[in-house]
Amino acid sequence: MVWKRKSGGGSPGRGADEEEKVPRGHVPMVAGGGDGERVLVPVRLLSDPSVAELLDMAAQRYGYCQPGVLRVPCDAGHFRRVVDGAMQRCGISPA
Repeated sequence: MVWKRKSGGGSPGRGADEEEKVPRGHVPMVAGGGDGERVLVPVRLLSDPSVAELLDMAAQRYGYCQPGVLRVPCDAGHFRRVVDGAMQRCGISPA
């Protein structure tokens, strides 16, 4: 899994083709308020009850039609702990 600080704003001339590629089998998410942290989460983790609870929270707060990367309404530290625990339960080793 890849953790990195979300870059602020980006350049105005940047096209979709220049966006960072998301590896097959991963979902990009942003955890935390403001700029937050961009996280590539393995699709297998989306069915984990703890991760599913965070996705439900995101749906309640932002709805199902979030434009762009999926934003999760919790601080990055909590999100990291939830995803790390889900990875252990699913037998996925961190990248």
